[in-house]
Amino acid sequence: EAQRIVHSFIHRREEPALFLECYDYQTMLDVLAWSLMCTCARARGRGDGIIAAYKPLRRHPDLFDSSWLQYMDPTLVEALERLRDGNETAIRPLLREEVPGVYSFALFGEEFSDAFLDELDGYYASGLPVYRPNSMNNYGIIVNQIGMKPALTRFQKAVLQPIAQLLFPTQAQGGFDSHHSFMVQYKAGQDLGLDMHTDDSDVTFNICLGRDFSGASLTICGDSRTAEHRQFFHSYEHVRGRVLVHLGSRRHGADDILAGERNNLIVWNTNQRYRNSAQYVNRQPYLQETREPDPRCLSYTHDRDFDHFLDYPPGKSEYRGRGWCPPAFACYDSMDPVLKDEL
Repeated sequence: EAQRIVHSFIHRREEPALFLECYDYQTMLDVLAWSLMCTCARARGRGDGIIAAYKPLRRHPDLFDSSWLQYMDPTLVEALERLRDGNETAIRPLLREEVPGVYSFALFGEEFSDAFLDELDGYYASGLPVYRPNSMNNYGIIVNQIGMKPALTRFQKAVLQPIAQLLFPTQAQGGFDSHHSFMVQYKAGQDLGLDMHTDDSDVTFNICLGRDFSGASLTICGDSRTAEHRQFFHSYEHVRGRVLVHLGSRRHGADDILAGERNNLIVWNTNQRYRNSAQYVNRQPYLQETREPDPRCLSYTHDRDFDHFLDYPPGKSEYRGRGWCPPAFACYDSMDPVLKDEL
């Protein structure tokens, strides 16, 4: 299993052949797999201890023990039952296409959002360790590691999987086999927004739980590896209880919050069958960009030409010269020749 994870990681690189050519593949696989097994064993031990320590402190035990269906819009629950029987007619009208390939729908009411945020307030107050969701978000928490993974797995199977299968059959075919589920938080004095990026997921569900806020919309750009992946497509305004669904390979970023606090539960769903298939996104050709990028879709972390269009945000100039996008073979025709030859 550890070797499978390492193999998957290697082949998610932008150019796996270049990554591998300097190494003896099997030796590297063995060493990395052993290291991963040791790391995972230590992490499981810490995680089990945290879950056990927090269990008697839970404010809303049903968030850990139920399928969450009782919190959902009854119309959606009924439509999912029909969908399981092969009837799409009830659920299609509930799914709003924000832009081709990106959808949203009403999922939870106020009761769920209030309970979930109250549970997290309780966990933060417990003094137990808080594991941040990823390298980009400085606030929020991995909810799998506080005991919610079983409930989220049931929710994934009952709700997320059938909807993903309907919207993204290639990526969801055969069922998801794992998820990374976490909260992100944006407020003044903390993280205000998030740089342009793609997700390490096959299908992402992004659920807004509030609280009150203004700003903090999501800018949606193109799909990874396509000629349009740095072109603007849509600005999505989060609504409490509503979920946004898109491929993990879709470039997007969180605009700065203007007031209040926004908390979102994000579920990154992965399907190893898809990742092993010829249809996997990172096995597709990386197409040349046909024009200059839209400044709204630029990433100061990833893009080599960022400062040709925008100034680096305060404290982010350290990223100058570190970007990889676009690769030299995918540069748009008018790109600075120095940058074209940089890689």
